[in-house]
Amino acid sequence: MKYKMIGLKIAYYRKLRGYTQGQLAGKIGISTTYLGQIERGNNGKSFSLETLLLIATGLDVDVILLLTGNENI
Repeated sequence: MKYKMIGLKIAYYRKLRGYTQGQLAGKIGISTTYLGQIERGNNGKSFSLETLLLIATGLDVDVILLLTGNENI
């Protein structure tokens, strides 16, 4: 899956949960700039699985949902 699609899902669930980028970034310990780059899919490099797990935990969603979009897997 492309990073842009993952980023769009992260932004969707962040907004659904009522978080700003700053709030979510602070909650999981990454910079707001980095989270914004991940959400736009243009951070210039891939992000780690560890970062994706932090984001999923911060959003209270299963990481599989961010990777596939399917909660039933």
